[in-house]
Amino acid sequence: MHAPATTAALVAMTLAGCGAAFAHPLTGLDAPSFAAGFSHPLSGLDHVLGILAVGLWAGLNGRRALLVWPGVSIGMMMLGGALGLASLPLPLAEAGIVASLIVFGLLVLARVRPPARAGATLIGLFALAHGHAHGTEMPLEAAAATYAAGFVAASGALIGVGVAIASAAKERRIVPSAGAPIALAGLVLAAG
Repeated sequence: MHAPATTAALVAMTLAGCGAAFAHPLTGLDAPSFAAGFSHPLSGLDHVLGILAVGLWAGLNGRRALLVWPGVSIGMMMLGGALGLASLPLPLAEAGIVASLIVFGLLVLARVRPPARAGATLIGLFALAHGHAHGTEMPLEAAAATYAAGFVAASGALIGVGVAIASAAKERRIVPSAGAPIALAGLVLAAG
């Protein structure tokens, strides 16, 4: 199978499987809260592309980036989510989300390979904004811990899809080209 077709099939299967997961009871968890949390990162193109780009960038950088960047992203997203759940403001959070698409899209496109710490710092700042949005938009009836588990699971899955796409693409030039539409989507959202 050609690499773009493989990538498209992988993304389609992953997203199709997300809905099927909600058909099964979640033993010991508040299923509606988990479902609400899981669906939030998948409900907007800004979150999907921004979080997916983290995985693409980590996959392109390999080594330490693969070990550090996904964990930093999830950890800072959880911190941002806690701030949002506590109704603590995070100035420019929405602008940070849009900026993450532009920045990560350009970093993927240009195949930028920074030191792992520098990449982790940048990812952490943007993940804080994404997490804050997840937390502030929690439905009133949702249980906070279960909702957070949902958005962490979905975000981890999106990062994993990005890493898988970067790892599966034998022709590495294809992966950086994915950065252009991500950055363009960010520019469109910034203009709108």
